[in-house]
Amino acid sequence: MSDKIHKCLIIGSGPAGYTAAIYAARAGMDPVLFTGEEPGGQLMITTDVENYPGYPQGVNGPKMMDDFRDQAERFDTKIHYEKIVKVDFTGPVHKVWTESGDEHHAHTIIISTGASAKWLGLESEKRLNNKGVSACAVCDGFFFKGQKVAVVGGGDTAAEEATYLAKLCPEVHLLVRRDEMRASKIMQERVMNTPNITVHWHTETVEILGDEEVTGVRVINNQTKEEKEIEINGFFVAIGHKPNTDIFNNWLDMDEAGYLIVKPGTTKTKIDGVFASGDAQDKVYRQAVTAAGTGCMAALDAERYLINQGIQ
Repeated sequence: MSDKIHKCLIIGSGPAGYTAAIYAARAGMDPVLFTGEEPGGQLMITTDVENYPGYPQGVNGPKMMDDFRDQAERFDTKIHYEKIVKVDFTGPVHKVWTESGDEHHAHTIIISTGASAKWLGLESEKRLNNKGVSACAVCDGFFFKGQKVAVVGGGDTAAEEATYLAKLCPEVHLLVRRDEMRASKIMQERVMNTPNITVHWHTETVEILGDEEVTGVRVINNQTKEEKEIEINGFFVAIGHKPNTDIFNNWLDMDEAGYLIVKPGTTKTKIDGVFASGDAQDKVYRQAVTAAGTGCMAALDAERYLINQGIQ
């Protein structure tokens, strides 16, 4: 255990964590950042990012995260390639433990642990990830403009992704496992009123087809057991995300899905000195640019907290 009490300790990397580190470091807060088991987060499995300002030609996801990390290190952020596995938020000084057992203390904690997309678990899905398989239509839909695509899921996310893609693609196939959607009534109406969306009820994915890129999908009707192939170029998995917030159970308020709850308009959690940023607290937008924005907010909130506490 280190005797030093850090002014600012950041749990998680990605756009939120690295942006928080940049702001905290420039404010003289000497931040330490623990990357977690996936340094850079979801963007490390993203190839082309074309919707982040400042990259007019687009950028490779891992390269973008390298740039964020390098900028954070330029201002002397101390980066530890470790995962935080336990926290203790009692008392004014917060405690965290790494997977190797090291204990660290901090006046402020910024959480930026992100969320992970849920996948179907198919071998072909993993093999063709970023080769036509995606978990974000807003991120990747543009690459399939004018092509046929499929979306799997029955909730609001799937409905939103299908209607978004319908503006870009001539054919959108929505694969729904049950005989009804879980999406809100208004989202279901939008799907049903969009002529180029075809809903396939009682439908489950057997295999995504293609060698180097997606060429189709084989599905099965779970009632009739009839299989068929649908010709597509893009396959979007929209069955939800799981926020990486398990270690904060019993410490912080969460919604039913596990997203951290913050005070409106801030990144403040119910614990003084603990702030949440990025996809760990955002189930609506889930974009790199919004995650970076909340990382900035968290660092500013933490800085003001330290000032109010008289901590230099």
